[in-house]
Amino acid sequence: MEIPTKLRTLFSAEIDQHEDSFVIEVPREEVDVGAIQRDETYQVAILPGLGSEETADESDVDSGGDFDDPGPPVEEGERRTVEIEHLGDQGDGITRVERGFVVIVSDASPGDVVTVEITHVQENVAFADVVDRSD
Repeated sequence: MEIPTKLRTLFSAEIDQHEDSFVIEVPREEVDVGAIQRDETYQVAILPGLGSEETADESDVDSGGDFDDPGPPVEEGERRTVEIEHLGDQGDGITRVERGFVVIVSDASPGDVVTVEITHVQENVAFADVVDRSD
């Protein structure tokens, strides 16, 4: 599977039934940080989840077979220069890297251009500390 460069957000969600339709809920954070806007139209791709019977078995994952989960685009210890886009609810800076992946940066403000070191990576978000500030 090829991930388009225009991907705005990536998250997991369950499909719920409401009367005669099915609903996928978008996490509020995706709107709050500006990945997407209310009342706009977006294309949505539906992929099998990790618990799905259609997901490749472990041998496909280990051998690099048909399973094509790119995982987080950052690794712990990695350094990157980023521009802080938004301020999060807890006062930390928020930036996005490849595929719209969110990185939360302590001690940073919107507009800051900083070099960060990734300290912790989860499936859908990473955390980083500032190691250098650009002037």
